[in-house]
Amino acid sequence: MDMSKYRALFFSEAREHLAGMGRLLVALEHDSRDVQTVEALFREAHSIKGMAASMGYDRTAELAHGLEDMLDRCRAGGEVPPARVDRLLQGLDLLESLINDLEADQPEREIGDFLVELQSTEQTDGKADGKLSAQEVPPPEQVKVVNSAAEAQPESVRTDQEMPLGDKMEPMQGRSLKKWDVRLELTPETAMPAARLLLLLNRIKSRGRILACSPDEKSLQDGRPHFRLEVRLECGDDEHALRDLFEGHAEIGRLQVAPYKPPVRRTPSRRAEKARTVRVRTELLDHFINLAGEMITQRHRLHSAQKRHDWEDLRGGIDGMARLVTDLHHHILKVRMMPLESITGHLPRVVRDLARKSGKQVSFTLRGEEIELDRAILEELADPLVHMVRNAVDHGIEQRGQVRIEARREKDLVVLEVMDDGCGIDPEAVRRKAVERGLLSAEQVRQLPESDLLLLVCRPGFSTADAVTDVSGRGVGMDVVKTVVESFGGTLELFSRPGKGTRIQLKLPLSVAIIQLLLVRCGTQVVGLPITCVQRLLTLTRDQIHSSGKRLAVRLDGEIVPLLSLRKMLQLETPPLNGSIPVVVTEMRGRRIGLVVDALAGQREAFVKTLDFPLSQITGVTGASILGDGRILFVIDPRQMLEDRAMAPPQRAGAPV
Repeated sequence: MDMSKYRALFFSEAREHLAGMGRLLVALEHDSRDVQTVEALFREAHSIKGMAASMGYDRTAELAHGLEDMLDRCRAGGEVPPARVDRLLQGLDLLESLINDLEADQPEREIGDFLVELQSTEQTDGKADGKLSAQEVPPPEQVKVVNSAAEAQPESVRTDQEMPLGDKMEPMQGRSLKKWDVRLELTPETAMPAARLLLLLNRIKSRGRILACSPDEKSLQDGRPHFRLEVRLECGDDEHALRDLFEGHAEIGRLQVAPYKPPVRRTPSRRAEKARTVRVRTELLDHFINLAGEMITQRHRLHSAQKRHDWEDLRGGIDGMARLVTDLHHHILKVRMMPLESITGHLPRVVRDLARKSGKQVSFTLRGEEIELDRAILEELADPLVHMVRNAVDHGIEQRGQVRIEARREKDLVVLEVMDDGCGIDPEAVRRKAVERGLLSAEQVRQLPESDLLLLVCRPGFSTADAVTDVSGRGVGMDVVKTVVESFGGTLELFSRPGKGTRIQLKLPLSVAIIQLLLVRCGTQVVGLPITCVQRLLTLTRDQIHSSGKRLAVRLDGEIVPLLSLRKMLQLETPPLNGSIPVVVTEMRGRRIGLVVDALAGQREAFVKTLDFPLSQITGVTGASILGDGRILFVIDPRQMLEDRAMAPPQRAGAPV
């Protein structure tokens, strides 16, 4: 049966199970006697094993089976020691690596060494339960070392059975252990090949510890007709000594002894045309079918009205079709929307590992994970979210603290905040670093508002860390976050108080494909502004505009709001305006700014397509759409343009806007 058509479904479900196991293991670390959590982990591992076995992914199924066995013993014991949680987390990482290998069309990597370590952990725990006190139990790393046959027996990669010990091993005290791959084939005329291979396997076992074996011992004992044996051996012998083991065995037709070479770890390539899948509820599909049927009916109505020249019925049909398209758009967005939890499931594990590595005690809470966003936004947001969490643990928390992620809806936006109660950002350190790197002069740094000062940490390569670690300190995190957030029309703000903590606030649109636009006219050009960028609209007279320093401004709600000409920002001619002056109020870095336009041209819903090179290089132009008359409508993000202009050069007082 061809199982290739189920590959995408396997990867999707396997990753869901892996994410679930990660969350459960972190929870289990805080309550090692939670039987329900152990039961849930067992079910997750069992599901992965079953799916992998069905697909023919043997090593993935074997590893999941090993984890399942360990969880079964934990379930019987009633408690999961910390050492077993660590080993289960290591197995989870290896399981994820196997899934990555398969998804990248690479062979599954070796798991023999880990299965041996898994068995060592079980044996150690068993001794601790039966004979030894907790202080007498050696760590797993010590259990792996086999000094003589009298101390330990070599074991197969199959953890549910023991291989009988053959001849006693020579003492290996003082000799370095090496790993060897031994491959041998019997001649075709060999009688009772399974028995011959079993004898040869026992001779190999007498020299050290078997890490992997194919076929396994049970298969050979069953008498199945095997003519080839592959063994991975750890011993203190050299190649010549191993070859001497097989002297006088005429039944061996081919022998190969070579040092073990670990497989190259290939990072799965992100192919541009990689197939993507999404799960859709059956009732939603049924609704699509109903909509399609109604649209077909409306099409026939329109054709009939056009033939009869019944313009009234034609207008009614167009209105009906518009309602159906709106309904279709609404339900298509439902398909694209995914909950935030789809990219936050692994974050408890990230915090746990970083806290352990740095010797800190960090708690992690997540609220609002049911909030939904466009799938395209979530996919791009996954890595920046990890950057922010890692920064919070590494830079923010000193010894003990809390990291929180909260999400909420605000109109057509999702507000996502990453917070910690650590040491905060030192403004003086940011000022010193900005002057040292030549970003700003000492005078400019002193005059810079704190909100703008903190955003300097989003500059590429900017970091206030005294030392570079493998976690952070190279200044390659926050600039990535800012770039990604602004690429789909979002905003980033930083709030921090020394000794109190840091809060990173992201404001994100719900969708990036079909959005609401405000159309404005500048000369002969009509451009679109995302509604999420617009705070309010004003119509001013010349008398309401006054000078504020070297800028033109208007007083709004007790605040001085600077005015900038969108014509100038678009590098169009700027003739003096007469009569009323339309102004679009937007926000940048927490401050309001008024954009002067020639006219407001309405509001509409538009399907926005991203631009290819070289148009994609134009600052502030985020995409394009098509108007009803066939003209191209460019969509601009005024905040990006304002960032690029550094608030634009000051206008001469009294100059025409």
